[in-house]
Amino acid sequence: MSGQEFKRALGYANAAFDLLKRSGIPPYPQFYELLYTYATGVNPSLNSRINAIFREGHAPSADLAEALYNEFLKSDVNDRITDVSERMHARIEAVHDAIDTAMTTASAYSGSLQSASGDLEQDISTEALQSLANRLLLETRVMQDTNRALEQKLEASRDDIAALQRDLDDVRRESRLDPLTKIANRKSFDEGLEAAVAEAQSGHQPLCLLIADIDHFKTFNDTYGHQTGDQVLRLVAMTIKSNIKGKDLAARYGGEEFVAILPSTDLEGAVIVAENVRRAIQAKELLKRSTNEKLGRITASFGVAAFRPSDTPSSLLERADRCLYAAKHAGRNKVVSENDLAEQHGPKDGVSAA
Repeated sequence: MSGQEFKRALGYANAAFDLLKRSGIPPYPQFYELLYTYATGVNPSLNSRINAIFREGHAPSADLAEALYNEFLKSDVNDRITDVSERMHARIEAVHDAIDTAMTTASAYSGSLQSASGDLEQDISTEALQSLANRLLLETRVMQDTNRALEQKLEASRDDIAALQRDLDDVRRESRLDPLTKIANRKSFDEGLEAAVAEAQSGHQPLCLLIADIDHFKTFNDTYGHQTGDQVLRLVAMTIKSNIKGKDLAARYGGEEFVAILPSTDLEGAVIVAENVRRAIQAKELLKRSTNEKLGRITASFGVAAFRPSDTPSSLLERADRCLYAAKHAGRNKVVSENDLAEQHGPKDGVSAA
C-alpha cells in the first residue's frame, strides 16, 4: 500500500469512526463497514439513502444501521450464487434419483432375463412359454418407459444446468463491476494488476499504470447534488474506457479515483493515453438533466508509472500515486509521469534517475 493510499484509507476509517461515535451506533464490524463504505462514496445508492436520512432528521440507531447493512452490503452476489448453487444441487439430485430408478429397473430386468434363461434351458409347455414371453415383454416395456423418462429428465437437466451456468456467469461478471459506472471494480482491478505484473515479469513486456482523480469533485458534488456527481463519475469512467483497447483494463479505484492497466504499453504511449483522456474530459460540457442547466466543465489529474523488473503491484501503484499527487500540487488538470518527477527532482547522490 502506497503512502497516499494509506492516508486515504485512514481518512475514510476516521470518518467512519466519527460517524459511529456521533450517531451512538455500536462499533460492530458490520456497522463500521457500512459507514466506511459511506465515507468512500463507492456505493451511490447507499450514500443517497444515508444522506436522505440525515436531511430528514431521523435519529440513527443500531436497528436502522442493521437494516441499511442488510439492504446494501449483505452481499446480493453471494445470495444469488447461493440460489444458483441450490437450484443446481436440486437438479443434480433429480438426475441422481432418475438414474437410481433406472438402475433399479435395469437390475430387476436383468434378474428377469437370467430367470427366463434358466427356464428356457428346461422343457416347458407352450402355455408356460407364452406366459414367460408375455412377462418379458411387459418388463421390457417397463424398462423402455424408465429409460425414456431418464432421457427426458437428462434432457431437461441439461437445459436447466446450461441456464444456471449462464446465471452464474452473469453473477460473476456483475461481481467484478462497479455498480455505478459499469467498469471494473476495485477487486477486479487488484486481480488484474497482479496478473499484469506477473505477465510483465515473465514475458519482459512493457506495462504501465495510469491513475486519475477528478479535480474538486467533492465541491462539485456538494454544489450540484449526488445525482449530478454520479453523472460525472459515469462520464469519466466511459471516457477512460473508450480511450483504451485490447487487454487494457479500466477500473474505478474508489470515490472519484480511476485507474487503467495498460499492458504492452511503454511510458510514452501511456502518457499519450492519459493526455487523450484528460483532453476528452475537459472538452465535455456538463448539463443538469432535470433543468438543462449548464454546469461548466470538469477536469481530472493523472499520474502514470511504468513497470520495473523489481516491481510488485503495490510498488507500481505507489509510484503512479506519487505522480498523481504531483499533478494535483502542480495545479491539477495535468498528466505527470515518473519521468517528469525524475526531471523535477534530478539525480541524487550521484545516481542518475532511471
